Amino acid sequence: MTVILHLALTADWQAARAAGEYRVSTLGRTLEEEGFIHACADHAQLTGVARRFYRGVTAPLTLLAVDPTGLDVRLEPAAGETFPHVYGPIPVRAVVSATPFTLP
Repeated sequence: MTVILHLALTADWQAARAAGEYRVSTLGRTLEEEGFIHACADHAQLTGVARRFYRGVTAPLTLLAVDPTGLDVRLEPAAGETFPHVYGPIPVRAVVSATPFTLP
């Protein structure tokens, strides 16, 4: 698997950089609450997720590209597609890029 994508609130990403690991599953839910971190396999999935779940978000967003090597990533069905889910925190060192994201 190449990189996987995760859409983060910029504030959550900044906190993760200070802590050394990212532990937010999705908008407003932690890894502990959800059991895994939601991710996308490609930009097409990301666009759909952004439109469905982040439409009303006004806080700055950051797109994380994550190298899944060494992470517990499972491809699981959701909403008629297969999404990568990360079981456990994402070490900051696994994030190969973090870029500002604007909703499509």
